[in-house]
Amino acid sequence: MMSRTVSSWILGSARNSFVLQRRGCLYSICVPNRHKIKQKLVFSKTLLCPAGTCSLDNTFSLRKAFRHTSTEEEEFSFQLSPSQINDILRAGEFSHKILDSSCKSANSVLKFESNQLASNTPIEDRRCAATCLQTRGMMFGVFDGHAGSACAQAVSERLLQYIAVSLMSRQTLEEMELAVECMKPVIPILQLHKHPNDIEYREMSSQYFESLRVYWQHLLDLDIEPGFSLEEAMISAFKRLDSDISLEVQAPQENELARNTALQVAFSGATACVAHIDGVHLHVANAGDCRAILGVHEEDGTWSTLPLTRDHNAYDESEIRRLKREHPRSEEKTLFVNDRLLGILMPSRAFGDVQLKWSKELQHSVLENSCDVEALNIYQYVPPNCHTPPYLTAEPEVTYHKLRGKDKFLVIASDGLWEMLSNEKVVKLVAGHLTELNVQKPQLAFEKPVNLGYMHNLLLRRKNRGITSLDQNIATHLIRHAIGNNEYGEVDQEKLAAMLTLPEDLARMYRDDITITVVYFNSEAIENYYRSNE
Repeated sequence: MMSRTVSSWILGSARNSFVLQRRGCLYSICVPNRHKIKQKLVFSKTLLCPAGTCSLDNTFSLRKAFRHTSTEEEEFSFQLSPSQINDILRAGEFSHKILDSSCKSANSVLKFESNQLASNTPIEDRRCAATCLQTRGMMFGVFDGHAGSACAQAVSERLLQYIAVSLMSRQTLEEMELAVECMKPVIPILQLHKHPNDIEYREMSSQYFESLRVYWQHLLDLDIEPGFSLEEAMISAFKRLDSDISLEVQAPQENELARNTALQVAFSGATACVAHIDGVHLHVANAGDCRAILGVHEEDGTWSTLPLTRDHNAYDESEIRRLKREHPRSEEKTLFVNDRLLGILMPSRAFGDVQLKWSKELQHSVLENSCDVEALNIYQYVPPNCHTPPYLTAEPEVTYHKLRGKDKFLVIASDGLWEMLSNEKVVKLVAGHLTELNVQKPQLAFEKPVNLGYMHNLLLRRKNRGITSLDQNIATHLIRHAIGNNEYGEVDQEKLAAMLTLPEDLARMYRDDITITVVYFNSEAIENYYRSNE
């Protein structure tokens, strides 16, 4: 039975939330964690609709069999069995092993494991992973959507292709252009590693391909030799994709479904964090408040954390200085209001969000020539004090790190994880999980002689590992701790059940969507690189 203190606190805070009504809009506000909530609502003329409820947003949602839809339900229970908890937590699991650990390969990636847990309905986060086929390396991305999932969906489908094209040689780009002109198949760019439930905007595939083609034609026109560096390629890809998102919604569209999708993509937003790994060379491009960290196993046996990104928001002094440089001094006091950009958005870098990038006149022109934007939950809204747009950029910060043998894993996650767990706690959990899995490996032989004391200690160790040791996927292990940890850093099963059964109208007040990808490095391949280059 769920403890009375936790259940009454959660339900009480929901049912005692206060409602403000202004200009035909309803705002339901609950005090707990209010300062952490990003702009997750889509403006409508009648009310503020939950993000992601757009008619075209047919995205994958984690199973809701045990989740309530409203705090007003009469029969309200927080009870879940351990197997039900596992079913919910593991629904979004995905893992991919690159090579056997005994294989001496140049690939520095051993495997990766990923998972998602929704708070919004449907989930607004996205993820992607791919192997580059025409260039070298692997890429991993996490995307945190807001005001719906449309922008995060589009960026997750397209950004890795833009990066891959940016890295191609002139000869390869010319071959691709010739293939299109001759109406022949274009060589594949990426090998995607996808969860079975990952979706695509198939109605947009021709539009997306045409925009990508225009981009590689632009690269051919630049005639840059020997081409972009990896940092330049990632920056160019981020900026070009964001520009294409803005241009596509302004272009005439005969297909109404494509037009509506382009509108939803442009008027929602997404932050992005992408890692590119080629041998010992690791580049991380970040725009927004997703985060990437390295887990480092030091020579003395301890673990340390190496941050590879910084959060782009009102808490970052360098971001504040950047925006002040880009706008008149008269706007200094209105750039950030209540720790939000123009009082609207938590991250200060993101794809989409054209309301913060376009002039009032352009926004009005695009929307007045559109179909029924109300049906798409899009509302013409010019933020207060929006005098000199753009205020938002998708240009990423790129960090380079040369991998060492002691760099054991990379964690990329949306801010739903980092709001719950510190960098250090995440590394500690991953390191502990690695140790635990090694202990769990079947023993081929017992110590000899086998005595009663030895067997007793073995059984005690297995018992103490408890239910959380059942997670084979490290991302699931992190999610379990993120939403279920008590004040002692241990998973509280009652709290975990409560957090998983929170109704849709309440869940976002206590936790965000969480998306995690953990990449494990092949230490042997990394060390072989240094030995061969001594």
